[in-house]
Amino acid sequence: MSHELQNNYCIVCKHKMEPGIQPWHMECPKCGYESGALEPAINERDMHQAIHEGDREIGLKALRVENFGEIMKLIKSYAHADAQFLLDVGAAHGWFLEQARDRFTVLGVEPDIAVGSQTAAKGIPIREGYFPQALRPNEIFDIIVFNDVIEHIPNLQGAISACNERLRENGILVLNLPNSRGLFYKLSKLFARLGWNGPFERMWQKGFPSPHVHFFNSQNLSSLVGMHGFSLLTDIELPSIRAKGLMQRIRYANNASSLNFCLQYLGSMFALPWTRVFPSDVIVCVYLRR
Repeated sequence: MSHELQNNYCIVCKHKMEPGIQPWHMECPKCGYESGALEPAINERDMHQAIHEGDREIGLKALRVENFGEIMKLIKSYAHADAQFLLDVGAAHGWFLEQARDRFTVLGVEPDIAVGSQTAAKGIPIREGYFPQALRPNEIFDIIVFNDVIEHIPNLQGAISACNERLRENGILVLNLPNSRGLFYKLSKLFARLGWNGPFERMWQKGFPSPHVHFFNSQNLSSLVGMHGFSLLTDIELPSIRAKGLMQRIRYANNASSLNFCLQYLGSMFALPWTRVFPSDVIVCVYLRR
């Protein structure tokens, strides 16, 4: 476990963390940052049996590709006119790289050997390993993107510092991540306090190969990123759920009971119209390297 999760002080504001909803969960009462003492096991075969990759792709791809299109619009708006090189950290199936390579020279980094191999087989430029260790000493980029990745990184401050080192002057850092102020996350916390832990554990991806170890909102995230030489350019919300593919998205966790699956599916469908009114569970923040 990283040093960040061993101590009881907030990585953002240094306030003492307080016990959260589960024994592994902690919250900062000052800035709202949340941490989870959950261990990653990315390349352990037994852990991958907890995920049905076919359902995962059906459940996530349409929404992710749509959101990636919006992120590309942000990048084109804020990147320097002569920006050329883009790095996608945690590139997974390569869906973002497929869009980005129409405009930029791209490279992906992916620690999951099985997933990365499948992506490389499609001819997408991807390198096995972790960021920044997988990079060569002289590799510098104009844009670095993390799509649903930073919430999984135990040594997050080290990763953000490495982004500053690997970006050109006036390069941009794009972080796409879950929102601790989102409707579904708030509901999952309410349900957990009432004794139903399934949705909360799913939001943290407990029992998955790469669980979440952080939950941020745009304010406390920007405070943390700002400590490492970045200024916020813009932050937006993107849709976190859609009816199409929702059943497969919930079902891809092979360890979910039938009752838990049905309750989460029906509850999500009921809450779907309210996502237009309440904060989304997905935020995107764009930062300039100072």
